[in-house]
Formats: sequence, structure tokens, C-alpha cells
Amino acid sequence: MAKKIRKMLGDLNAPETIALMRLIDTQSRLTICNWCIDYAQQHILPVFEKNYPDDARPRKALKAARGYLEGKVKFPDVKNIILNECHAAARELDGNPSAQAAARTCGQAAAVVHTLSHCLGLYFYGAAALAYDRLGLDATEDEYRAFAVQMCTDLTESLQTVSVKNEPNPAKIKWYC
Repeated sequence: MAKKIRKMLGDLNAPETIALMRLIDTQSRLTICNWCIDYAQQHILPVFEKNYPDDARPRKALKAARGYLEGKVKFPDVKNIILNECHAAARELDGNPSAQAAARTCGQAAAVVHTLSHCLGLYFYGAAALAYDRLGLDATEDEYRAFAVQMCTDLTESLQTVSVKNEPNPAKIKWYC
């Protein structure tokens, strides 16, 4: 029987996830959006592009989201790119779980400009993308779990480096998880 590959890794109720969510709650919308887009561009997009160097859809979604934050792209255009291009790329990649999860991660990171709670997609899908890329598809559940915990720690540290101490306008995120 073939091993079932999960679309996401991580545990919403784990202490490290809760700590990340609490840190996110202290930051402004702009800080959260930029952090998500930057992290996806630096750490996740390379996994996708290593596998599909000629497919620019996830990169285009991140670029559009950044353009939206800068006032250069209208939201309907960003939404169209995320849904009809980036997520479409993910749907086409059932045979490549790491690239598929990377495309989903980029879509979630881009979508954070609309709904801040999508920032958790950076963690859950991103952990799958990086774990499948680095550990392969035959790692044990314990190895995947440990990888996800470490990624959550890395995400927390990366947000801490860009976080604004005593942010005067923290985002109000509704965590519908």
C-alpha cells in the first residue's frame, strides 16, 4: 500500500504554533504581509522553481501581492492571479508533492494581503513543501513532525527579526482554524 502524502504538515494546537500565532497577533497588517511574501520568495519559491523553472505562476502571485501592497496592482487582479494561476499550478502537480505544496504556499502567502489568517498557510503548506523537498517522500511521521516543529520555530524567528516592538497598530486577526 502506498504511503499517503499529506498536503500540510504541522499541528495547529502545538505550543510552537500557538506561540507563532501570538507573535503574529502583535504585528501590523503590513509587517505580516511583507514577512509572508518575503519568506515565501526566499525559502519556498526556490523549491517550486527547482522543479518547474519555466512556470512563473507562483512567482507572479507573490509579485502581484507585493504590487498590491505598494498600490500598483488592484485587488481583483491579485485575486485572479492567486486563484486562477498560482492555485491552478498546484492543482496540476499531484505527482510532485513538494512542488505542489510550494505552489500552495506561495498562493497562501500572496493571499495574506486579503485575509491575514492565510499566513498560517505559510507554515502548514510550507512545512510540507520543504519537508518533502529535503526529507523526501518516505520519511517517518516522526521525522515530518520534527521538521514541522523546526520550521515553525524558524518562522517565529524570522518574524521576530522584522517585528516592530510595541507595534501601535497590531492587526486584528480572526483565526478560523
